[in-house]
Amino acid sequence: MCVAARHDRRTYTRYRNMSADMEGRNMAKPQVLILQHADWERPGRILSYLEECELPTQTLRIATQKKPDVSDFDETAGLVVMGGPMDADDTDHFPGLKTEMKLIRACVSSGKPVLGICLGHQLLSLALGGKIKHGSSAEIGIGPIKRVAGQGFLEMWDKSVNVLNWHTDCATLPEGAQLLAKSEATKVQAMRFGSALGLQFHVEVTAPLLEEWLSEPTMVKQLKAAGGSKAQLREAFAAADPQMQAVAEAIFSGFAARCSTYAKALLK
Repeated sequence: MCVAARHDRRTYTRYRNMSADMEGRNMAKPQVLILQHADWERPGRILSYLEECELPTQTLRIATQKKPDVSDFDETAGLVVMGGPMDADDTDHFPGLKTEMKLIRACVSSGKPVLGICLGHQLLSLALGGKIKHGSSAEIGIGPIKRVAGQGFLEMWDKSVNVLNWHTDCATLPEGAQLLAKSEATKVQAMRFGSALGLQFHVEVTAPLLEEWLSEPTMVKQLKAAGGSKAQLREAFAAADPQMQAVAEAIFSGFAARCSTYAKALLK
C-alpha cells in the first residue's frame, strides 16, 4: 500500500512498458520520469516512496543532448528533476536543459506532480519565469531552514529544521509561486507552484548515498573549498538525519501519493 494512504506538450518520453489490455486496448502503464544530471545525484529516498506506491520509474539523462528523444508524455504520472553540477541557465553547454524546462512547464500546465531537487528546484524556477542568482561561494553542510508561517503545506515540520545543503547558485521565487521555506543564506529554500514543489536542500540523501558523494572528487573539492571536511560532515549528517528522514517522509510520501492518484486517473 502507498505510504500516503495509511505552454507545451511537445517534449516528453514515450513509455514502452505496456500494461494489460484495458477496455479493449493496450495502454502504457503510467510511470514517473526522473531526470538525472550526475551519477551520484540519484533520487535516494524519493525512489523508496515511489516503489511503495508501486509506481514504475524511468530515468533519463538528456542535459547534454541538443535534440533529446522525447516525444510524448501522456502516460507520465509525475516528474522528478534531480540535482547536478551544472548551472541551471547554462543551456549553451547543456542544451537539453531547455527541453527539461519545457517538460516542467507542460507537467505543471496539465497538473502532473513535479518535484525539483537543488538544480531541479532552480530549473523549476527558470521554467516558471524566475531567475538564477550565481553565488561566489558554496553553501555546503548541515544547517537550519525555516518554514514560512501561514503556508500549511509544510506544517508537519518544526518551525526550523536542520537539512543538508550543497549548492552555489540560488533561484528566485517566480510570480505566483508560494514561498514555503527559507534560510539565512538562501531566500528560497522551498517553493510551490500549482502541482510543482521545489526544494533547494537535500533530504533525499541517505547515509550510504552521502558516502558516494564523498567519494566523488568534484564534491570533495567543493566541500574543502567551503571549509568543510568529510569527518565533520559525516558527524553533522548523522545528528540531523532523524529530522531529515521525518521531513523526507512527509514530503516524498505525499509526492508519491499524488503521482499514484494521477496514474490511476490516466488508467480510467
